Amino acid sequence: MGVTYTTAAANTYVPIATQTLGSTAATVTFSSIVNSYTDLFLQANIKGTSGSASYLYLNLNGDTATNYSQTSLYGNGTSAGSSRNANTAVGYLAQNANINTTNLTYYGINFQNYTNTTTYKTMLTRLGSADLETEAVVTLWRSTAAINQIVFAMNLGSFAAGSVFSLYGIKGA
Repeated sequence: MGVTYTTAAANTYVPIATQTLGSTAATVTFSSIVNSYTDLFLQANIKGTSGSASYLYLNLNGDTATNYSQTSLYGNGTSAGSSRNANTAVGYLAQNANINTTNLTYYGINFQNYTNTTTYKTMLTRLGSADLETEAVVTLWRSTAAINQIVFAMNLGSFAAGSVFSLYGIKGA
């Protein structure tokens, strides 16, 4: 009598939408997001238009009340640090790594349990830029509403032409 192992099917990333900017844009919006997945994943490669370094933030379902908070860990190979913000009107997806006009900044953002209506929503972000640093950020949206709209923006400037945002649904096993 042996041990029987069962394994769940691998999670599947299903493309929902991709936006490749042909010109500059102040915001990028994904709306009418279907609720047939367990989680969402956004992959973005971004350049900015501002001469000053900018950082990415989001707004969920039009909520601009102070329902967001975030914790960040970052490093550049020489030094490391952390930061924390609470009760903000937007969800910051970076605290220290910055978008600039020189290199693409990569973002990978997991939206966990985005349709669950009994829990707050958590976003886990990993980002990096060749000339700056890497960063990991956890962002909390204190709402039990299912996420059906995501608006991305920067604190300075706009997204440059050629920036790409791809949203995927994750089907859990």
